[in-house]
Amino acid sequence: MTQVCTNRDQFMLGVKDCMPTVLGYLSVGFAAGVVEYTAGLNIFEILLLSLLVYAGAGQFVVAGLLIAGAPTFTIILTVFIINMRHFLLSAVLAPAFKNNTTWQNVGTGFLLTDETFGVAANQMARSGGKINYYWMQGLNITAYANWVLANLLGGILGKWITDPSTFGLDFALAGMFIGLLVLQISSQANLRTDIFVILASVIFTIGSTPYVPIGLNVMVGASLAAIVGMGVEKWRSIQPSSSSS
Repeated sequence: MTQVCTNRDQFMLGVKDCMPTVLGYLSVGFAAGVVEYTAGLNIFEILLLSLLVYAGAGQFVVAGLLIAGAPTFTIILTVFIINMRHFLLSAVLAPAFKNNTTWQNVGTGFLLTDETFGVAANQMARSGGKINYYWMQGLNITAYANWVLANLLGGILGKWITDPSTFGLDFALAGMFIGLLVLQISSQANLRTDIFVILASVIFTIGSTPYVPIGLNVMVGASLAAIVGMGVEKWRSIQPSSSSS
């Protein structure tokens, strides 16, 4: 008899699949809390920032701009531009949630991050384009709670760390992204295509930097590299039929 997987089971599977992200968020979230405390934020402000912004790159930028004395409008605009990539992330996962309600998708979208997107995209590929809503909530809520907790711990202990760069905490976010990238491409069959797309993304990002604002250049690079990747995959898919004719 086939065992029925309940909503609770799906939620717990999402929690389980989030564990690698939890380990990364503990270090990066702690580093963010320390940097935010160093920038002059108190514990309540760090809590609100992690709850409402919930973006590692965005929060590091907020801390840096606060230290630089940037005006509020500049901080808001910069964070918005940096996080525009979430339009792309959401668009990729949107087909898997087209049968959910608007408010369910709002909640899912708000809690979506680069890391949970990576886990969800792999799940989507394995399941033929489907993602269980309760599995996604288990993944998202676990990552969210862990991020907020890590930020608070960093803010509380930040008083004893006057220079985060001494311990490499300012590089924590970049380090986690590199680790996630290596783990993701190492499980792919077409490693050459992945490496080609990565190189294309770097080239397009650097090439567009003089012409678009910082943050938007990442979105431009990722978009163009994705188009190149789709073109390469399409070309590879028609090769067998072309050679046999």
